[in-house]
Amino acid sequence: MRAPDAPPHAPLHTLDATTLAALIRARAVSSRAVVEAHLARIDAHHLAINAIAHDLRADALAAADRADALTARPTGPLGPLHGVPYTLKENIDLTGSPTTHGTRALRDARPYLDAPVVTRLTAAGAICIGRTNQSEMGLRLHTDNPLRGPTRNPFDAALTPGGSSGGDAAAVATGMTPLGIGNDIGGSLRLPAHCCGVAALKPTIGRIAHAASLPPRDHGAAGQLMLTEGPIARTVADLRLALRVLAGRDPRDPRTVDAPLTGPPPDERR
Repeated sequence: MRAPDAPPHAPLHTLDATTLAALIRARAVSSRAVVEAHLARIDAHHLAINAIAHDLRADALAAADRADALTARPTGPLGPLHGVPYTLKENIDLTGSPTTHGTRALRDARPYLDAPVVTRLTAAGAICIGRTNQSEMGLRLHTDNPLRGPTRNPFDAALTPGGSSGGDAAAVATGMTPLGIGNDIGGSLRLPAHCCGVAALKPTIGRIAHAASLPPRDHGAAGQLMLTEGPIARTVADLRLALRVLAGRDPRDPRTVDAPLTGPPPDERR
């Protein structure tokens, strides 16, 4: 029989990913309880905000149960995001769900490989609970498209959530997820974070791998020079944790390198 959850004083959907990971590892709360808490927020707020483009709850709950079984009987060290939910923009490949880019023509485009960021998140123990809305083909500063419609700013429906990763920013801001994964060429992570009052990171090119198993595999010169995947979260600590999980060389992206994420202390640089 599974031990009952011992939730912290704060509601689970208000806690950041770093805290949730620590609680799950300590068995103070189950991954299933964490996933269910965020799914409940999706149920409560999705219709008003339209941040979640594709619901993955059945797979997410099954993955949470597997995570809890592993927590109870670990076979080795648990990943840094073990049992923690996240959302994923609809232009990043996740097998079993369509990579639509927010356009009707790709509504049934199902990738045959996970994107490198998904592979790394899965290895770290994270659980995808939904795909998030974006501007069509990621080419607008407002999150709206003919397939899913507009995402609304969680603080004022008359305002924009930004774009193109506005679905992730709105989901993070409302507690639908503690962590969102989007991408950025000219502000597609940073602008939604600004509009929705959360934090985002556009890493240096080559830090985090970008690769697709479906067209468009290449975004031209702008993509080659500026496109990078990156996290959206409510705390800088979560951005740091996500970067540590996602960074590193991947053979599918020739731009990527393995490089230290931290340098020597300031007094050693003199």
